[in-house]
Amino acid sequence: MVLSLYTISGAPRGWRVLLGLVFKGLSADVIYLKASEKEHKQPEFTALNPRATVPVLTSDHGVLRDSIAILAWLDRAYPEKPLFGHSPEVAAEIWQLTMECCDYLREANRQLLVPVFAGDGSSPEAGSDAARQLNAAAELAHAECRYLEGIFSDGRAYLCGDEPSAADAIAFPEVRLIQRAVETKHDLMASLGFMHPPDLYPFVAAWKTRLNEDPRVEATMPTHWQAPQPAH
Repeated sequence: MVLSLYTISGAPRGWRVLLGLVFKGLSADVIYLKASEKEHKQPEFTALNPRATVPVLTSDHGVLRDSIAILAWLDRAYPEKPLFGHSPEVAAEIWQLTMECCDYLREANRQLLVPVFAGDGSSPEAGSDAARQLNAAAELAHAECRYLEGIFSDGRAYLCGDEPSAADAIAFPEVRLIQRAVETKHDLMASLGFMHPPDLYPFVAAWKTRLNEDPRVEATMPTHWQAPQPAH
């Protein structure tokens, strides 16, 4: 079966599917749409997804237009190396954490990283609405990092056990995007308490490093991150 994945470089929902494919040992033809040229809004793509969002996965069985739906379908179509566990008990844990990360970690990152990446790296004026909003968003992100840190405190290698699951596919892009913000907007992120995240969240950092060092995961990194960044 030929799988084709439409996504945008750096889009966390598309990245989830790339990781799901990696964790299952599957491959797909990846078509990167150019957000700057609004290719996801062109008729060729909206014919696949009228909502003009990514990811979209096409196969011999049709078109899927949601990252979680795609991960769930991959588990049914290719049951080896399941993303949602081998037992009802494990599946319940994975589904719960998957959806928590979708709801809370993604929203915290959206509030924090949209203005961080869009700006010039300088801090907003102290006491301004922008500063208050950014600090509130940073606290949401810290709260989610603390939540993940607590999950890893029992020594597990991945979020739901000894093998990566759908929960890792959802959480890793978000944590890796925070790392990217620290790399590229270091002074601003430091002012928001993310000066050196491994010191704050060592278990999360060890998990992120474990995945970062997997060459299969490395291959999923956003294509526009090719230029080397200064280390901090």
